[in-house]
Formats: sequence, C-alpha cells, structure tokens
Amino acid sequence: MSPSKALNRKNAAVIGGGPAGLIAAETLARAGVAVTIYDQMPSLGRKLLMAGRGGLNLTHSEPLADFLKRYGDADERLLDAVTAFPPAALRAWADELGTDTFVGSSGRVFPKALKTSPLLRTWLLRLRNLGVTVKVRHRWEGWDDDGQLVFKSGGEKASVKPDVVVLAMGGASWPKLGSDARWVDILRAEKVAVAPLQAANCGFTTAWSDVLRGFAGQPLKRIAVTFGERSVRGEAMVTQTGIEGGAIYALSSPIRDAVTRHGATTITIDLLPDVTAAKLAERLSAPRGKQSLSNFLRKNTHLAAVALSLLHEAALAKGKPLSALSPPQIAALIKAVPVKLAGVQPIERAISSAGGIRFSELDAHFMLGKSRGVFVAGEMLDWDAPTGGYLLQASFATGVAAAKGALAWLAGSRE
Repeated sequence: MSPSKALNRKNAAVIGGGPAGLIAAETLARAGVAVTIYDQMPSLGRKLLMAGRGGLNLTHSEPLADFLKRYGDADERLLDAVTAFPPAALRAWADELGTDTFVGSSGRVFPKALKTSPLLRTWLLRLRNLGVTVKVRHRWEGWDDDGQLVFKSGGEKASVKPDVVVLAMGGASWPKLGSDARWVDILRAEKVAVAPLQAANCGFTTAWSDVLRGFAGQPLKRIAVTFGERSVRGEAMVTQTGIEGGAIYALSSPIRDAVTRHGATTITIDLLPDVTAAKLAERLSAPRGKQSLSNFLRKNTHLAAVALSLLHEAALAKGKPLSALSPPQIAALIKAVPVKLAGVQPIERAISSAGGIRFSELDAHFMLGKSRGVFVAGEMLDWDAPTGGYLLQASFATGVAAAKGALAWLAGSRE
C-alpha cells in the first residue's frame, strides 16, 4: 500500500502494545499515518511474551470454515475480520518478518524458533523503521472536556488530540502484564455498553481430598475430557484447589457458564481413551494373586499415581471403595471418572477473558458509534475463543480490521 499525501498529514494514537495494537500500528504506518503507541507498562508485548513461554502458538492450520466455528456464536464482524486476515495471512506476515512457521502434530502453527522474543524484537524494529513512536509508562485516563486523550506518566498528565484512535488494551487476564481492564470504567462512563469480563481458557476449583492435593502439579496425560456432548483429548493438571490444562481450557466456556448458572457442574475424564471398556474389563479380570489393587491396576493399565488416586477418590464419592467394584465397574469408571467443579479460577489467572465492548456499540469498521474516530480491537471486544491459535489470530485480525476502518475514516471513505 503506497502512502497517500492526505494520510501523510494524519496522525494516530494506538493505546495498547499487544498483538492487536502492534498490528494496527503497523497497518496505519504502512499507509503513511504518523503513529504513536502508548502503553502503561515499561515495555511492549509483555503478555505475548508470556503466551510464548511454552512455544508461541500463532494460529491453527485447519480449514477456514472449521476455524471460524471455534468462535461459537461470535458476532459476524469478528468472523469477517478473521476471514479478511486469515491464518494464511498471519503466517505470511510472520514469514515476511523472517519468522518461518511450521504446523505441529496437533495442527497448531508455531514459529520454527518456538520462542516469542525473536519475532517481537524484529517486529518492534520494523515499527521503528516505519516511523512509529513508542511511549511506555503512559497510562490512559480517558478524555478531557475538550475531547483530548489524557495520559498519566511519572506523576504528570499529558493530553493529545490525534486524528484517529485505536484502543487495544486487552481484557482482564494477567493484569500484572498490563491487561488490567481499567478501561471498562472509562468507557462505561462514556455510556459504552460493556459485557461483564469473565475468565476464559481457565481452570476450575473442586474439593480435592488431602491425598489428591498432594499431587498438585502432576499432569493427567493422554486423557479425554467430556462435558455435555463435547469431548476433547489432551492433558490436564491437578492443582491445590482444582484442575486446569489444555483439555480443560478447550471446554472452559461452557463449563464456566454452567458453574455460573448452577453453582457447580460435573465433567467426566476418560483416563484411557485409546482402550475400550470391554478390553479394560478383560485385562482387569486377570487373576490378581497377592498383588495390592493399586499395583495390579498400575501394571494392567499403566496409569500414573495421580490418575489412580483420582480413580480411588471417584469410587469413594460413589459410595464404595474401589476394591469393592467388579472389573467391569472399574473399567467403566476409568472410562468416565466424574469430577465435580464448584468454581471458576480467578480471572487474574486465566489465559484470556471473555466479555468486553459489545459489538452493538461498533459500526461495520470497528468504530465506536459514541466516539467518532475511535476504533477498538483485540480482547477489549466481546468474543471468546479456545486456545490453539484462535485467540492470537482474532487479536491480529481485529487489529488489522480496526486499522483499515481507521484508514477509511481518515480518507473520508466507507468503501
């Protein structure tokens, strides 16, 4: 895109230095707009760096039609943004940065280096080369009576009046990394409708026994978690207060909603999803001899100690010790261990948050109807998605969409 002379005379403020804000800044700067990024933290991309600790999952390789279904009943504008800037576009963008990507065995897409820091370092260099100004330790306080943006930095206040604004301050998860959702009160004071922020891709609490609490930090590997009609394979981890992990996160939205409505709900865990109940019953019908039940189960199922403890506890919750159950009953329990979840982990510990600015407040170009020239992107918007690359993809896509909306508005066009 070649910068136009008209846009060269325009300037933009992007508030928030995460993926949505940075890609919005890049899109605006490439069009010739003078961009300043404001962030309240000492450096940019802190939550992105955290997300990449175990390998930066940029997006997913599944067909776009299936990809879009992962956003559930999300507003059409979110789906349109992802369609306009799909996984293939995000991978091409990363490749252009010199960050080659690959598709993992699960279909997830990662940088070949796996880490976030090389990508972020190169990206920030690109932004500097595009003339983007960065102002860190600048906390947004809202607007003054003259419609200027007000920032607080080092005890001092500063006001600016850009031609266009992109808000991309994230949700409410991991507030120590910058996403503290202070913007909610600011925008509600401006009569902007904001859906309550809730934990997403989160863990849940349950009343473990002292024995199971002793396994805190231990993984349940190669399991399948079922809630309602959905079943997800993966891993989970026992914590002091409950359970978390990839297989739990993938189902967290419906689980969260059920816990919120009813105060508690129950999931089932298949500890051996690759073995049928009939085959298990056959194995467990073998003579035990003088072996303890725990040793017998360990040798015949290869279940880890944490899984066996979970099995024992589930049997007791049903009213009988595991030793009183028949081989088919034990097999059935292994295939569907019930776990009652009584609460949602705090939003501060969640991977992401759901809720945010309602799409009814936006036009088709992600502009706030109540604030002309103010656009919104990323987790500030009211959408929800599982982990697996869907979160970052939508953050990038809405950042691009908001920036393109801002460019059209600056140019006086709605094409």
